[in-house]
Amino acid sequence: MSTPHAAPPQGPSLVRRAGIVLRFPLGVMLVSWQYLWRVTALHRSEIPGGARDLPPRLEESHTDEWTKPLSDGVGPMFRRRFVVRIEGSRMSPEELIGAVAANLNRVAPSTVAVFHKTRGEAGPPCEGDEYRVQMPGPWDGPVRVLHCDATSFRLGTLRGHLEAGQIQFTSRVAEDGLLEFETEAWSRAGDRLAGLLYSRLRVAKEMQFNMWVHFCLRAAAIAGGRVVGGVRIATRSIPGELCRDSPGA
Repeated sequence: MSTPHAAPPQGPSLVRRAGIVLRFPLGVMLVSWQYLWRVTALHRSEIPGGARDLPPRLEESHTDEWTKPLSDGVGPMFRRRFVVRIEGSRMSPEELIGAVAANLNRVAPSTVAVFHKTRGEAGPPCEGDEYRVQMPGPWDGPVRVLHCDATSFRLGTLRGHLEAGQIQFTSRVAEDGLLEFETEAWSRAGDRLAGLLYSRLRVAKEMQFNMWVHFCLRAAAIAGGRVVGGVRIATRSIPGELCRDSPGA
């Protein structure tokens, strides 16, 4: 049964915010420790981007007073694509996305993010559904499902989120016949304090990095195949002045 549409969690109070810079990195330390001995190859690249790297336009039907568009954030935007290629899987792209969507906590690292559906029917995400993503520190990560189809689904941030932006999960068959899973994030810091952690100290940015690497590798494990070539991570940085509502925020 659908739950009433309540206001997303608000940001932390001034008292709680005073300790964020000290407490938030603890979550990063926990998840980073798990990756110290990771044997999967990670191929990272980072280049400047432009207006064409902005996320899909927000549909009016999914925009209200609780929406936190890209333009509500601060600082530069980072477009990040995490791609894993899977050999030997018997799953189709539709089956893999279906398995991932059926239980997001099966693929998310529990030390960084735990998904709780707060609006919508039980089961996989549908357009208009909302989740509260519990994260280290006093922030939560409320998001809304903006799009779903057979091989992808996309989430957008709501008020109270550490970041402003969108994220999309996609599965497809590559030209060489291998199954691919991709996580693509368009995000910037949600406020000035988050900007300190995200762009200056790079704490939140590295947490996001580790989280989506984990997400991709867990998706590959669910697919039942072997990861080929590690995980490829391409980052494009876009100046904050380009992060407007139209097109694409």
